[in-house]
Amino acid sequence: MVAPKKNKDVEDDFDVSEEAEQLSKTQIKAQMLERQKLGESLVHLGQSSLAKIPMEAELLDAVMLARKILRKKEGYRRQLQLIGKIMRHQDIAPIEQAMLNIKSAHKKLNDAFHELELLRDAILAEGDSKIEEVITDHPILDRQKLRQYVRQANKQKSENKPPKASRDLFKYLKQEIGE
Repeated sequence: MVAPKKNKDVEDDFDVSEEAEQLSKTQIKAQMLERQKLGESLVHLGQSSLAKIPMEAELLDAVMLARKILRKKEGYRRQLQLIGKIMRHQDIAPIEQAMLNIKSAHKKLNDAFHELELLRDAILAEGDSKIEEVITDHPILDRQKLRQYVRQANKQKSENKPPKASRDLFKYLKQEIGE
């Protein structure tokens, strides 16, 4: 095997600052996989959420096709690669921001739901004292209705029946004070 000839001119012309501006293969691959994962999360979004994402028609078509071939393993994998490739040539900041907005809205809804659950549980556990406290915070609520739900829930619990009154209380709270 013959050793390749060294070209002194090429070594002298090599500029270190140009190398710093270029990404390494590892960095390029990591970026590609990141965009592919973002593309996969686009595929798994609901139709209404997908409509909120700003994207070009080519990317939207690729995402819709990936949704159709979701069950075909190899085709789906290749389609995700294509989505990643399409996204390499686009500015993904608006897409990422829209995804973040969707996730934060979902988290806010979940948090409000859990707060209502905790309020319902506290009303059922503490009874009249908690009802009075809730009425001062939310005067729109009907005291008599709340007491009726608590009585029914306690009766159903003592008789080992399904907690229908507890569910009804939650629905009432959600309807009246839930945003």
